[in-house]
Amino acid sequence: MANLKSSKKDIRRARRRRERNKAQKTRLKNLRKKILNLLQESKIEEAKLAYREYAKYLDRAGRKHLIHKRQADRRKSRIALLINKKEKELLEKKS
Repeated sequence: MANLKSSKKDIRRARRRRERNKAQKTRLKNLRKKILNLLQESKIEEAKLAYREYAKYLDRAGRKHLIHKRQADRRKSRIALLINKKEKELLEKKS
């Protein structure tokens, strides 16, 4: 246990930050899962709408240093590729 008053304060601050970060990271994971589930069900339009929300949240997470900015860009890119790939598959099936 910390002895200094400032160390005790640091521990409390770290706990609050950890809880907040955990909630935000969980939201990121849930948004990603939502998009993947929509793609599996072939609901492209809903997936695109969910992607907008996901991309917005990723940008914010990158700005706030929840995740690295380039990691946010990479995650957006990979999900966008999956959406485009699935859309292309569905269009080819219809043709």
